[in-house]
Amino acid sequence: VQLQASGGGLVQAGGSLKLSCAASGRTFSNHAMGWFRQAPGKERDFVAVIGDRTNYADSVKGRFAISRDNAKNTVYLQMNSLKPEDTAVYYCAARLGTYITSSYYPDYWGQGTLVTVSS
Repeated sequence: VQLQASGGGLVQAGGSLKLSCAASGRTFSNHAMGWFRQAPGKERDFVAVIGDRTNYADSVKGRFAISRDNAKNTVYLQMNSLKPEDTAVYYCAARLGTYITSSYYPDYWGQGTLVTVSS
């Protein structure tokens, strides 16, 4: 599976941005798709995942929404009420199997897309 993320950019605090991740391959629907982010000088952190259900990091619950379009092999991350602390490189990821538990360990990673939130 190859993943291509897009949609990052510069946005003011309180604004919105929608990320997209296009996946190659014919088994997209069999994968749990997720988003991670890595802020400067910090570790890569889980953001959201979608499979048989969705799961979110506490820091983004109520502000971010993950969705997928299996016909387009694409997963999205709608980000609302953005804060400066959301500034990071966002990575999409995929794992075979759509079951979702409290832990999500991807098999595949895409390149990142930079999101910068100004105060």
